[in-house]
Amino acid sequence: MTTLGVRQRKPRPLLGSHAFLLVLTVALLAPVAWAILSSFKPAGEIIRNPLGFDPATFTLANFRGMFQDVPIGSGFLNTGIVLVAKGAITMFCAPLAAYAFAKYRFAGRNLIFGAVLLTLMLPTIVLVIPLLLEMKELGWVNTYQALILPGSVDAFAIFWMRQVIAAVPDELLDAARVDGCGEFGIFWRVVVPAIRPGLAGLGVLTIMNIYNDFVWPVVAASSSRMATLQVVLSTLAQNISGNRVDADYATVTGELLAAASIALVPLLILFIVLQKHFINGILAGSVKG
Repeated sequence: MTTLGVRQRKPRPLLGSHAFLLVLTVALLAPVAWAILSSFKPAGEIIRNPLGFDPATFTLANFRGMFQDVPIGSGFLNTGIVLVAKGAITMFCAPLAAYAFAKYRFAGRNLIFGAVLLTLMLPTIVLVIPLLLEMKELGWVNTYQALILPGSVDAFAIFWMRQVIAAVPDELLDAARVDGCGEFGIFWRVVVPAIRPGLAGLGVLTIMNIYNDFVWPVVAASSSRMATLQVVLSTLAQNISGNRVDADYATVTGELLAAASIALVPLLILFIVLQKHFINGILAGSVKG
């Protein structure tokens, strides 16, 4: 029996679901759009007419004032250095540790992995004081070492990659061993190509976590010279008011929106460019076997 000539019914779009997702998208993006548009409005207009936008009043005054009053350039530089170094350590060490937990059998494996997962349950604030005392003993306060090394091998990253690597068939690894490939060669030549979606998802999450990190940088790097972008943003109002005698509430608000818009752009570009890889990575990390 054939199905030739039988017209298959196409599934009707779920209008209710689409409408709900549309409303949710608008609700989530509206504050972002408002902040970006308001950063191009005159400072006084932001207060007088916060919900309106007249293209005739378009101005870059908030951005010019913000660059003069706030060291946002050094914040971006410090964040970039920390992001590259810390991200590289995370993306290299976490999959290696996860590979050992997923594919090797050794005494105390489950106990050690349980201890790794236990650190996920500890609030960040609990670890701040011990880490700060350690950095002080090492003489690393207000240095890149203090910003980069603590937390560079993240427990969540290890857990994420273990779930992904566990889905790689053991037969592939055994075949590589038969061919004479070393253990690191197996990881680099067999495992890594097979887990690229998971690595892409982890990469996006790692970049976002490091870029948005605030608690540890504000403690470990108290000097303005070492302040990361998020620390700079947290002190914007004080910097603007301290550097400009005529800085009123409207001026501070306009420059705050300008700085927030600039800080938001890299993450928006990152997510738009890597959206497909991020979603594939989420799926790779959620399916085993």
